[in-house]
Amino acid sequence: MQAPEVVSALQPLASETPATVASRDNVQAKNALGAKPVLSDRPPTAADGKSGSRVAKLYTPSQKAQVLEYAAAHGVTVAAEKFDISRFSIYDWQRKLAKAAKGEGPSPTSGPAPADIEAQRDHEILAQWHKHPGLGPSQIANQLRRDSIKVAVHTVRRVMEDAGYRPPKVKREPHDERYEAVRPNHLWYLDFVQRYINRTSTFTLILIDDHSRFVTGHGVDDAERADTVIQTFELAVARHGRPERVMNDKGSAFWSWRGISRFTELITEMGIDQVVAEHKEWNGKVEVFNANLHKELFDVHRFYDLADMRRRLAAHLHWYNHSRTHHALGGLLVPADRFYGRVEEVLARIEAGAGRDAKDLLDLRDRCLELFKVTSRAGVPEVWLLGQRLLPGTSST
Repeated sequence: MQAPEVVSALQPLASETPATVASRDNVQAKNALGAKPVLSDRPPTAADGKSGSRVAKLYTPSQKAQVLEYAAAHGVTVAAEKFDISRFSIYDWQRKLAKAAKGEGPSPTSGPAPADIEAQRDHEILAQWHKHPGLGPSQIANQLRRDSIKVAVHTVRRVMEDAGYRPPKVKREPHDERYEAVRPNHLWYLDFVQRYINRTSTFTLILIDDHSRFVTGHGVDDAERADTVIQTFELAVARHGRPERVMNDKGSAFWSWRGISRFTELITEMGIDQVVAEHKEWNGKVEVFNANLHKELFDVHRFYDLADMRRRLAAHLHWYNHSRTHHALGGLLVPADRFYGRVEEVLARIEAGAGRDAKDLLDLRDRCLELFKVTSRAGVPEVWLLGQRLLPGTSST
């Protein structure tokens, strides 16, 4: 049997008619369903609803128990005002609680057993690790945190070690000099990564944005050629905009010891500054990316041919940009979040427990598109409209 105070809390106030209660609850339910869903990790207070619009929220069993206990002691109306919850929801939880007491269904205030929670946690950890075997414990914890699964790093490490994970022995040299671009497209890095596919030597060109660690372009060739650099760079500029400056080493595809290289001529014509890395530490961020590319892609998959390598590389870079968390970005953000200016929105969604958005990729309506532009190649003008060249390059008369 239920306590008298719980039974009394199930009923509306005596001064209200059933029609009044139903009308008010229906209005509150419609407001909750019509608002943009925002999930919360805590019972909201009355101060959260001052804007006048009600949002749909999800509550844990412990939060529901807290609300029901307060409603039993002070009444449903007072509890609804304190926690900013619809009375319709509180009545629904109380009905489910009463049925659970009779054995007619699950209780809204109880969850799964601790052993089941641990088994599900271990399953999520191992599934993420098996899907991306190149990631370490801290990266796996960040990936799960982005999906609203909070697990400590030492717990992830313990589960992975029980499943056969052995941490790599890496010697790190301490350094205290760091720099970072202040905005997207402020500085791009360019570098080649060499890898043998079966017996074929391949060179993968990587273009990466310093501010966001976003890979703006890539290309694959059998040698370090200026044609590959120019073609890949032009495609990246057409898709993501023109950077203010670029940094590269003194490779023959980027730099000429005598005269001016073709790539230098291109970026000079575009009005882009070129910075040549005199020391390996200057280009350290793209070097770290190249090392992770070996660990997470090249050392994990066996490629049948060059076409298979290109396909897997494109898929991996797309996952890196839009799904892989980055320690340099705080551990919870992916490169696309910072490159497209979504940091506050994504962090708010993660902290609210909403997990990953199904529309995590940037919508076309939110992108900055270059509709019209005029360029010049070797002194010959070109006019572009909506991505189509209207005035082809012809000799001027």
